[in-house]
Amino acid sequence: MGMMDMAATTHETDIPGDVLDLEQLLSGYLPEAQVRQVRQAYLIGAEAHAGQTRKSGEPYITHPVAVARILAEQAMDAETIIAAILHDTLEDTGLARERIVECFGETVAELVDGVTKLDAVRFSSRQEAAAESFRKMLLAMARDLRVILIKLSDRLHNMRTLGAKAGPSRRRIARETLEIYAPIAQRLGMNKLKAELQDLGFRALYPDRHRVISARIKSAIGNRRESMARIDHALEARLEAEQIPARVVSRVKSPFSIYTKMRNDHKSFSQVMDVYGFRVVTDSVMRCYHALGAIHALFKPVEGRFKDFIAIPKANGYQSLHTVLFGPFGAPIEIQIRTEEMDSVAERGVAAHWVYKTEGGPANSAQHRAREWLANLADRQAATPSSMEFIESVKIDLFPDEVYLFTPRGDILSLPRSATALDFAYAVHTDVGYHAVAARVDGKLVPLRTPLASGQQVEIITAASAVPNPAWLDVVVTGKARTAIRQYLKHLQHEDAVDFGHRMLDRELDARNATLDTIPAPVLEHFLAEHNLKRLEELLADIALGNRMPDHVAEQLLAGVRDGGASATRRPAGDNIRITGTERGVLSFANCCHPLPGDDIIGYLSSGKGIVVHRAECPNVAELRKSPERCIGIEWDRQVSGDYKVELRTEVLNRPGVLATVAAAIAEAESNIENVEYIERDFTAATLLFTIEVKNRKHLADVMRRVRRTAVVNGVYRYPL
Repeated sequence: MGMMDMAATTHETDIPGDVLDLEQLLSGYLPEAQVRQVRQAYLIGAEAHAGQTRKSGEPYITHPVAVARILAEQAMDAETIIAAILHDTLEDTGLARERIVECFGETVAELVDGVTKLDAVRFSSRQEAAAESFRKMLLAMARDLRVILIKLSDRLHNMRTLGAKAGPSRRRIARETLEIYAPIAQRLGMNKLKAELQDLGFRALYPDRHRVISARIKSAIGNRRESMARIDHALEARLEAEQIPARVVSRVKSPFSIYTKMRNDHKSFSQVMDVYGFRVVTDSVMRCYHALGAIHALFKPVEGRFKDFIAIPKANGYQSLHTVLFGPFGAPIEIQIRTEEMDSVAERGVAAHWVYKTEGGPANSAQHRAREWLANLADRQAATPSSMEFIESVKIDLFPDEVYLFTPRGDILSLPRSATALDFAYAVHTDVGYHAVAARVDGKLVPLRTPLASGQQVEIITAASAVPNPAWLDVVVTGKARTAIRQYLKHLQHEDAVDFGHRMLDRELDARNATLDTIPAPVLEHFLAEHNLKRLEELLADIALGNRMPDHVAEQLLAGVRDGGASATRRPAGDNIRITGTERGVLSFANCCHPLPGDDIIGYLSSGKGIVVHRAECPNVAELRKSPERCIGIEWDRQVSGDYKVELRTEVLNRPGVLATVAAAIAEAESNIENVEYIERDFTAATLLFTIEVKNRKHLADVMRRVRRTAVVNGVYRYPL
């Protein structure tokens, strides 16, 4: 008998109570035909999982049914419920994907497939597993949000039944829940689910701490039950007097949120005073503000503790008015005021009023904001090859301690706390970030590294010539900015490396009476294929980065030229390669001798680092010349740009104000001081080592002349000599 017929002929008495309860819940909001499809999914799932049991001894099918019930409580659509019932069938049973498509359609099969893929990969290390599974989960979300809703519900039921697991496994799952799943639920606005995941994770990971804090909360509530009832009654009476239709709900903070507050703020339980609060739910936005005024007239508000998340919603769509009042019994009272719709979004986030693939909707809808975030994730994933880099970048975004900022046009952007003006620039647009030079915060000119605070208006000043530099990675905190800067620097390095590698290979071929153009295409293609290189640019970049020696490559290419037209006999190499200093993607300047434009220099090919530039008289050059194949003839071009580090050893009189005098002389010569330290000091004299930035040898001479002219300096020398 086929499964379709089986579904039709199965008696109610054959269906377990948990499935009947699920169907009753679904019939409250789904058409009867869809509830029948869910029954069919149960029958197929039960047959597929027949004989399988959970650690607790129950039939395995009870788990998918419980997951489906969690989603039904969120009023999710039939496709999600069916996929939840079948979510383990592809991985753990012989049920074919084609069967799911045949019975329930391609969308359900894709949802089941998406959930299965999150668990299917095996890894070489726990760290790699965490990074890659996290990445896969977020990409599954980007394809269809419902995949992650099923996964979160699956995790919630596993946490509810965690007692059957062994100790180490239980702690690992609990930690993963607190670090990854709960923050994702929060980012998607699903506060009710997040709160239960956090509480169950906290209880499993720190059972003693959970027990102690729970007992203290119970005791605190017991002591304050009467005062809470009086505040509740006072609020209701006041709202009624103002003719504001509203329901007042008292709420108690969870053990995990109190533990987090105690740990982060270094407070004892007795210092965390707002253990309980109230929620006022009314029927319109205007009534929310009316209720706020009425409540502030009843109890005095605590200054600086009012937040308006209705006008400026959180990134996950959460809206509410938050205020803290001085209660009549000495303890502060936290009150949230919101509409019924906001309450639903606050509890269920993206699952509230589920409408699949509705791209429109107001900008503050949880689903619209979640999709924006996920689209951003998909872009970032494409630009970030490393799983570990990706997970770090996304984890920053998952914890929503945000600042809300205004663009000059009045648009609102939310960024993580401690974000800088440079993060804001990248949040506006990647191109704005790339060309940013400074910012105006509330009309005042500030550097890009300036941290921002909520409510500020930020305008980014750009210049077409400005480009990112590696130091920006230490300034930004958002994943988007970090990924964009890294991508730019990698691209820059590749372009510089290709250009430099071309010049180095040409120089070696020229010394053998050949050029790259004289190498026949088949010889070049054979060489690239033999060395697993996709194109010539990869070979050239490899040469510049020190991964291949240009003389070896030249020898091998010419050895492949069969007609003997090119001589492989090497004469001394021709002109040096000229550098302008802008090739920072492939050039670095040695810290042992700090070469400057105007110095005689030599290049050393360091594997993976590219060309390290040394002064010709650097004490380390003798050692470097022992590997002649790695030494590159380079010299400064006529036009050189940029600032270069150099160290000045300055012998001064040991008296008050001497440091300021020398620093002022350096500044007058238009040089920037990066660092200064005392290397010798006695009663009468001292030796200071300044690290400064200059443009060339002439600029350095000007700095040294000005320093010598001060009355406090006995001698100033470039270091090392």
